[in-house]
Formats: sequence, C-alpha cells, structure tokens
Amino acid sequence: MSWPFLYFSYEGLSLAELTAARLDGDLVDVGEAFMPTDAVETHTLRAASLGRLIPGTLAITRVSAAWVHGAVSAPPARHTVQRLSSARAHVRDPRLAYRDRPVPSGDVVFIAGVAVTSPPRTLADLVRDLCHGDESARTVVESMRIWRPELVDEAVALLESAPPMHFKRPALAFLRARGAESISG
Repeated sequence: MSWPFLYFSYEGLSLAELTAARLDGDLVDVGEAFMPTDAVETHTLRAASLGRLIPGTLAITRVSAAWVHGAVSAPPARHTVQRLSSARAHVRDPRLAYRDRPVPSGDVVFIAGVAVTSPPRTLADLVRDLCHGDESARTVVESMRIWRPELVDEAVALLESAPPMHFKRPALAFLRARGAESISG
C-alpha cells in the first residue's frame, strides 16, 4: 500500500535525493522512510514506515513498539521483533533484533498492516526486561507510564492471566508498586 506522506528510496526518488531534501529541511526521517516536515507523525505513519522492513510473520515489540504507539519520540537503532506463529523465522537483517519466542495473537494489534504488540504487552515486556537487568528499559517504562497511566493496571492484568514466562513475578511486583504510587500520588 502506498502512503501519501511517506517517501521510500525505492519508490521514485533515490536515497541521495531524499537525503538532500532532508538536508534542505523539506523532509524528516521516520523509521525507514522520509516524510514532509509539516506532516504530523502519527502511529500509523510510524508503523507504515516499517512495513517493508518487517515481514508479515513478525511483530514489532518492546522499544520499537513503544515508538510506533507514540510513547517515546525516537526510534531505537535496531527494531526488536518476535515471531507470530509457532514456526521459527530466519531473520538476518542487521536492522532487526529478533527474539524467537512467539507472541500470542491476543497481544498483537495491527497498525497500517504491521503487527505490533499492544501497549499493555509492550509495557509488560519492557518491565520484564528491566527486572532482568536491562536498565536501558527504565526510561521507556517511565515514558509509557506517563503517556498512558492506565497501562500499569492493564499490564498487571495481562501478566496475571499470562502463562508462565521469565521474570513474570518481579515484573508484577514492580508494576503493582508503580500502580500504588500513582493512586497515592
């Protein structure tokens, strides 16, 4: 599908021409594409900009999903993806960080035809990463809490009903403590 506000280097203009337009201030980067400087960067445009990079067998997750949803303003250097089905995928693109565990279909939303983990699942995954020792997830977790405070309770409900997974208990404890902070604060 063609998007009226997205320009890709393989659709008409070369990468050099698009980069020159960006240097002139006519375009800005968005994901794997460019868009006019006066266009509004929506979650639909962000997802669509990654449409050709992300195969239909994968879902965008974690910081990449937080960026697509609009909880953080800058995309990560590498987009994190997970498979959607029980069949293993072979991902060799250096722009993608692949996680082999499948994402349940109920935890995925489709934006511009691209599979993205839902905001509650994205927050739950980021908190599990944080509990595993990934301190880089902390700022994204806080950004998501500020972006949509109700996500904390939604992530708790998601984890409570989820099958066993790594760092589920510490993630629930972390989220419950943050939920209590927002109620008392």
